[in-house]
Amino acid sequence: MKGRRAMAAVAITSGLLLMVAGCGGSEDDAKPKGSSSAPASSPGTDDGGSKQSPTASADRVLATAKDGDISVTITSAERDQGGFVTVSGQVTNGGSGSWLGADWQSNETELASNGGSLSGASLVDEKGKKKYLVLRDTSGRCLCTKFSRLRSGDSASWFAQFPAPPEGTDSVNFQVGSLPPTAVTLSEG
Repeated sequence: MKGRRAMAAVAITSGLLLMVAGCGGSEDDAKPKGSSSAPASSPGTDDGGSKQSPTASADRVLATAKDGDISVTITSAERDQGGFVTVSGQVTNGGSGSWLGADWQSNETELASNGGSLSGASLVDEKGKKKYLVLRDTSGRCLCTKFSRLRSGDSASWFAQFPAPPEGTDSVNFQVGSLPPTAVTLSEG
C-alpha cells in the first residue's frame, strides 16, 4: 500500500514539474517583440529589481518626475491587446536613507496587503475626465511592482497595469504618491 502511495506521489510530482517546465520560457518569449513591458500574465510583484520587473530603456525616456530624493523615469506606456495599458520605468533613491515605497501603496482595503508597491498609482485622462486605477488579480494583489528596500543610490525597474482608456486617447497623466502628475503619451503594443 505504501509503495502505491509513493509511486502516485512521484507521478503527481513529475507531472507538475513537466507542466511547470512546459509553461516556462525565457522572459523574452513572454514579451511582445519590441516591448519593454511586463507580460500580461505577470503576477505583478517583485523585490525591487528582480526578473519580474521590466527592463528600463535608458535611451527612451517618456517622462521624469521627482519628489524629494526619489526620482521616477517612465520608459514605456503601451496599450496591450487585452484592453489594458502597461506603464514601466525606473525609480531611483537619491537620498541617504532607505526607501520602501510605502507612500505609493493604495489606501483601498482590498489592496492593503500589497505593502510598498505601485498599488496607489493611477492614470488620469483629463480629456475624458476619468481616472484609471491599477488592475488587481482575484486575490487582491496589484498588477504592479512591489518594492523591497531601495538603499541610497540604488535604482529598480517597475511596472503597473491599468485599464486602457478609449481608443483615441493617446495622452494621460501618471500619478503615484506625492510625485507630481506626469504626462505620458500612450503607444500601441
